Amino acid sequence: MPRTSPALRTGPEDVPAEDKNTPISGELDLAFRLVISLFVGLVLGFERETRGHPAGLRTMPLISIGACLFTALGLIPDFNRIVDPTRIAAQIVTGVGFIGAGSILRQGEEVRGLTTAASIWVVASIGMAVGFGYYPVAVFATVLVVAPLVALRPIEDRFFHARHNRRREDPKTEPPQT
Repeated sequence: MPRTSPALRTGPEDVPAEDKNTPISGELDLAFRLVISLFVGLVLGFERETRGHPAGLRTMPLISIGACLFTALGLIPDFNRIVDPTRIAAQIVTGVGFIGAGSILRQGEEVRGLTTAASIWVVASIGMAVGFGYYPVAVFATVLVVAPLVALRPIEDRFFHARHNRRREDPKTEPPQT
């Protein structure tokens, strides 16, 4: 019988074949998902920590694990209630948005923390991917996120000397002498 609505889902046997990674098969499966989300959070946290940003080696894994746990717990079938994992995901996105907004600081005319806020948001989404059981997607997304964070920094430093003064009326800074 094809599933026509998420509200009709009551157990793992009702999940379509294309969603084979989605259901939680037990506590060991949940623990495995949490370990994977810890790993991807540590990778992103390590990059942020090496750059000296406040959300680093401890914060990123916690956000990833929390998003994974909330997501995965929403997948556990309970015959007394029907859980819609998309509602849980929507709440994770909203909550993490507030955490990211708290990391954005304005110091005079300069705004700092936008990349940290974006990193917090994306690490939560990667944790959610792990929670849903999409491990290859989560690992690939981690690589895609770390690559620009690591590779684009030297390009910014080399070619965009005045990136902190982007308005025309701001005083221009001289590029460093090499």
